[in-house]
Amino acid sequence: MIVAERKPMEAVASLVAPYERILVVGCGECVTVCMAGGEKEVEVMASALRLMRGKEGRPVTVETETVQRQCEPEYLVPLDKKAEAAEVILSMGCGVGVQFLAERFAQRWVVPALDTKFAGGVREAGVWEERCGLCGDCVLHLTGGICPVIRCSKSLLNGPCGGSHGGNCEIKRETRCAWQLIYDRLKGLGRLELLTPVLPPKDWSTARDGGPRQVVREDARL
Repeated sequence: MIVAERKPMEAVASLVAPYERILVVGCGECVTVCMAGGEKEVEVMASALRLMRGKEGRPVTVETETVQRQCEPEYLVPLDKKAEAAEVILSMGCGVGVQFLAERFAQRWVVPALDTKFAGGVREAGVWEERCGLCGDCVLHLTGGICPVIRCSKSLLNGPCGGSHGGNCEIKRETRCAWQLIYDRLKGLGRLELLTPVLPPKDWSTARDGGPRQVVREDARL
């Protein structure tokens, strides 16, 4: 899932300060799970904006809508009428959602209410942890399902740096060394031979350094 966090309220308010008709749009997927941009958070945001404008003595109309997914055009169709009436659209989706809204509603200013952090998952209640760097060249089949690009502070592909101590990272002592985790897992599974081959440098052209990426499934196209 994509993990995001709401910008400071003052920053959000400044983004929509020049406008009197605001549409706040939430997303029912990732940002709902991480409690940053679901229906509840959208209504809280709308109430906060109304309250702040009321204290300033400035008029404002705030409409709300939470779509199933901001990252698929068909789910944005129900927003057409509300978007037409708005001066600005405040997206409470990830950065992908902001861009899809901006593409569909080209005549409306679209701004983000969230900071998109990373691709990760739930570590425990209220804690989300990064697990994938979206590099496009996955080696998890060689590292026991533990990503060295993200889990290792130095993104090392061929074993630890030598600075770890007691199985913990030298950069952040409370963090377990990724390569210690990889070694322990492969040893437990009897697959230590996977550590012998030297992995070549990653092909970063498959990551964001190569420009915007696409995955095309011809069997799914209309």
